[in-house]
Amino acid sequence: MKYRTLGKTGFEVSEISLGTWQVGGGWGGEFDHDVADDILATAVENGVNFIDTADVYGDGESEKAVGRLLRNRSDRIHFATKCGRRLDPHTNAAYTTRALRRFVEESLSNMDVDTIDLIQLHCPPPGVYYRPEIFEEFDKLKDEGKIRNLGVSVEKVEEALKAIEYPNVTTVQIIFNMLRQRPKELFFPEARKRNVGIIVRVPLASGLLSGKFTRETTFQEGDHRYFNRDGSAFDRGETFAGLDFEVGLDIVEELKRAFPDYVLAQLALRWILMFDEVSCIIPGASKVSQVQSNVEASELDPLSHEEMSRIEKIYNDRVKEHVHHLW
Repeated sequence: MKYRTLGKTGFEVSEISLGTWQVGGGWGGEFDHDVADDILATAVENGVNFIDTADVYGDGESEKAVGRLLRNRSDRIHFATKCGRRLDPHTNAAYTTRALRRFVEESLSNMDVDTIDLIQLHCPPPGVYYRPEIFEEFDKLKDEGKIRNLGVSVEKVEEALKAIEYPNVTTVQIIFNMLRQRPKELFFPEARKRNVGIIVRVPLASGLLSGKFTRETTFQEGDHRYFNRDGSAFDRGETFAGLDFEVGLDIVEELKRAFPDYVLAQLALRWILMFDEVSCIIPGASKVSQVQSNVEASELDPLSHEEMSRIEKIYNDRVKEHVHHLW
């Protein structure tokens, strides 16, 4: 495993880290703490030292599993959680300093820790980015010793650019993968200038870039890949990176033909690591074997200029028109 600096936090984190949206055994099912413990332990044993969770993952159960890992390990594991998505309705007006403070307190309790390494606003509505009092509240929480750093998870490049205008924003979590390339054009250079860490989420486009799906693949009703393809529950860009599933399958087949010697998921992760601005990637896992496959991407040789150009051409010819202008 190789390590990179997570922006202004100063943390040295594994370039392949772990996201825990489905760590309890998959999207839409009951949270299984035994599965979660196995996945988390396997990740750490393979060099992962940064875990990302959120208070809404498994209705707090994911945070509890991460907290258990922290208590049972002597090695330093950096951890992040998120707040805001529990607001109902999830609107700009619902974002208050009091509500966010309450969420931080509840996350501290769920994980049984005194201080959160990194708390992130969880894809807030656009209006929140124009309210300095929201961001200032996290300076107070830092002074109180309840958090060490503030970050923001965003849907759009424009939101990321606005977020990093606040000097206390140390990281931005953003969707970036072979099927969603726009962040590298303007946001990455700006983040580098401000020493903002970039945490890449949805690196495999909700599993599409695993190369294992077909037109016959079905998903559980509680799985966002079943119910959110049209963005009816939350931003459509979170599901298959915003691509129509059938279109995505065709593009994945083209990538497989272009790179027959690679495990597609590992190629997808290695491609992201080609960008120095990226601090770490947080692929999810619902099985131990997925963790093991993901961490192997850190050991792959860098892609050649020709390989990078091949991916760029597929994106420009087949993908760009569908997603580039939207996120």
